[in-house]
Amino acid sequence: MNRSIPRVAAVAGALALVLAACSSDSSSESAEGGESSESAEGGASGEGGTLHIGTLLPVTGSLAQLGPPEIAGVDLAVEEINEAGGVFGNDVTVTHTDSSDTENASVATESSQTLISEGVQAVIGAASSGVTLNVIDDITGAGIVQVSPANTATSLSAYSDYYFRTAPPDTVQGDALANLMLGDGAANLGILVFNDPYGTSLRDVVQGVTEEAGGSLVYGTEGQEFDPNETNYTAIVSDAIASEPDAIAIIAFTTQTPLIVRELVAQGWDMSKTYFVDGNLQNFGTEGDTGFPEGTLTGSKGTLPGAFPSEEFQERMLGVNPDLTEFSYGAESYDATMLVALAALKGGAATGEAIQANMAAVSGADGGTECTGWEECSTLITDGEDIIYQAVAGVGPFNDANDPSSAYIGIYEFGADNNYTFLESQQGEVPEG
Repeated sequence: MNRSIPRVAAVAGALALVLAACSSDSSSESAEGGESSESAEGGASGEGGTLHIGTLLPVTGSLAQLGPPEIAGVDLAVEEINEAGGVFGNDVTVTHTDSSDTENASVATESSQTLISEGVQAVIGAASSGVTLNVIDDITGAGIVQVSPANTATSLSAYSDYYFRTAPPDTVQGDALANLMLGDGAANLGILVFNDPYGTSLRDVVQGVTEEAGGSLVYGTEGQEFDPNETNYTAIVSDAIASEPDAIAIIAFTTQTPLIVRELVAQGWDMSKTYFVDGNLQNFGTEGDTGFPEGTLTGSKGTLPGAFPSEEFQERMLGVNPDLTEFSYGAESYDATMLVALAALKGGAATGEAIQANMAAVSGADGGTECTGWEECSTLITDGEDIIYQAVAGVGPFNDANDPSSAYIGIYEFGADNNYTFLESQQGEVPEG
């Protein structure tokens, strides 16, 4: 079965049901975190305005497989909030837009301008670090909080006071990936990496960790990246194999990855010594344009930021979108939406200023009472208490760079059906500075 087609169809269906109501002009409440208790109490009477969230997530392009679970995560959080009475007694409204990818940059530019003109106070997205770097100045410059559920490029740490992410920077996944490969007995590593901020950032971390451990990067160093639009990988794969690596990691998106895999197989590479990352970790299967013959990926492994979602959370996501086949970054999208709503409540107003001023506080950066979900956390805030939101994705409170202070990285392994299963999680701290 071609797995990419129903994903896009599912997102298109979700977009057709979008609520696109504009936000309220009410923004007179204080945005200062120090006034949170009084503001939240006053806002509970309905005077805090209407929270309008926009999404900038991949419906099309090379990361389209991430769109359905990310959109479902947002919609699940909004559904939970609205069923409990909304924020300030008003339903949260959502406008979904397409981010596409860096090869179709005009899509995200147009989408971000649409969201800005509609007066959203927060944007969930983008998934691609490169896409975010193209639009972040416009979004945050308009006083809108941007929260990515999937950006990992290290260059985005502390980029703007109005930018946050619920996925860890590459310092965490890169460390986990390098140590996974080293732990499997590889000392000389090869990396097939595309020339993209996401790719080079992750490669740099893997290289640093590998060399610090006494290993070496024999292919994929600076200057050996390939163009994201490349379609012929014969020479690239040949050069990588000729460097005699013990293992090869593919750091690319799903547009390039099937072609790379087929070329590795054609040149006799042992696919059990191949590693994938969050940008291309998917259930490839045995059919369609992205599928491979049975057994092709047996023993290959991959890494994915975030705690493995529980069956209960997966079932809740399926309740929003029954067509989901994967859940990557769904939890991070849910957490991003929850944190935005809780920050607005704590700040007493559905404004970008109030949300920005209280994001760190509701994440638990200042301490407080641990809580889960909207009803429990919002009740504590309304009662004047500080909270530590327990993220479904397992990330810690925001640090001074607006990155999660800690995060889990999931380790996965492919079976004979070319689909992956969860092996274990590793927790890592996010370094600052």
